[in-house]
Amino acid sequence: MGASVTRTPPTRRRALRTGIRLVLGLAILVVFGTAALLTPGMATEPLSLADAAFTATSALAVTGLSVITPYQDLTLAGQIALLLMIEIGGVGFMTGAVVVLRLLGRKVYLADRLALRDSFGLVEPRAILRIMWQVLLTTLVIQAVAAVFFWFDWRSELGAARAVFYAFFHAASAFCNAGFDLFSGSPYFGGAFPTDTTSLAAAGTLIILGGLGIPVLADLLTWPRRRRRLMLHTRVTLVVYAALILLGALGFLLAETRAGGTLTTTPFGRSVELTVFQSISARTAGIAALPSFENLTPASQWVMMALMLVGCAPASMGGGITTGTLAVLALSFWAYVKGYPAAVVGGRTIGWEAVRRAAAILTISLLVVAVATWLILMTHPVGLDQALFEVISAFATCGLSLAFTSQLNPFGLLVIMTVMFWGRLGALTIVVALAQTAPPQAVVYPEETLLIG
Repeated sequence: MGASVTRTPPTRRRALRTGIRLVLGLAILVVFGTAALLTPGMATEPLSLADAAFTATSALAVTGLSVITPYQDLTLAGQIALLLMIEIGGVGFMTGAVVVLRLLGRKVYLADRLALRDSFGLVEPRAILRIMWQVLLTTLVIQAVAAVFFWFDWRSELGAARAVFYAFFHAASAFCNAGFDLFSGSPYFGGAFPTDTTSLAAAGTLIILGGLGIPVLADLLTWPRRRRRLMLHTRVTLVVYAALILLGALGFLLAETRAGGTLTTTPFGRSVELTVFQSISARTAGIAALPSFENLTPASQWVMMALMLVGCAPASMGGGITTGTLAVLALSFWAYVKGYPAAVVGGRTIGWEAVRRAAAILTISLLVVAVATWLILMTHPVGLDQALFEVISAFATCGLSLAFTSQLNPFGLLVIMTVMFWGRLGALTIVVALAQTAPPQAVVYPEETLLIG
């Protein structure tokens, strides 16, 4: 009898589909985050409801777009609240929910495991709890180690005590690919994130590890013990990741070192350092390393938007269409060009279901970006480049901006908040949440070809 009770969750738990649980979970967190920022003592001056809601959404969606300056507008308590929201949004709110259930001594039902599986992007719900604890511990260790590097590098400028909080805040922001910083508007390091070699190396490493995705991190952690090669997903992700970083850095370097670029007077070695970091950060981290960011050449802005649109790996701290979608579509295109019946990589065939999912994600994502950009253009006196850049940055949960976020009116704030919300959950999660269960198909119709191309 005891086993029967354990396996069967309450009716209310079974009522909500996994996608809806994820959507409602993030929405509830946004409400609580907004209320926290509106609490007296959180801001130097009381925030408006719109500003508080936008900041909470941006933090929980680990985006970094902001209509406030955290250093100037938030008290220490407000900055700590912002840090907690970044951690919750980055590590995953469903992870936190399951941790609380376990600490309270309650069972983790199958519905919780399925929701956590979708949040992590895993295929099977087996061993979810073990992976969850590994991820939580690894996340804390990685951030702590990076914080030590930050503290040693920044203590002379900030002072030993202040450097402790700044180190942990920016370690979390970088690992979670959030893009928030406490240097803007401050007298430290010229009012911008430090761009010395140590800071860029530590932040870049954090961004990469946070963007690889939970399945990849779990595979890398267990690889030495298993004594077999990495999963196909891990190998493909690492290759795509390295290729995007190198191509992005090359694009920035060529565009910004020519006449009219922001690096024309910068030594070549330093230019390489800045462009490599910016290529890493542009995917979803949102930390600006290039000087005079708003004055980037149109070519660099185009490269930036392309990198942001792709984003990070599936089930990672970042957004975008993901490297997995890009890899599946690119391999399928290559197979079609070569006349192969299916895409093959690493001695494995990519199933048609994966191709259909990738095509659906790309289509929905482009539609969301197009509609949101049109809405911004209709309601704001702004050019296409700024509007499109802002929307893609929100969709990819990146946080970079061409100095436009502060110009958004209330409707524009709502549009960007919706896009950030969408970008954090992912197009597929939203579709699953809204889709109805498909009825059995009683009739199969004859096939006919539509002309394309």
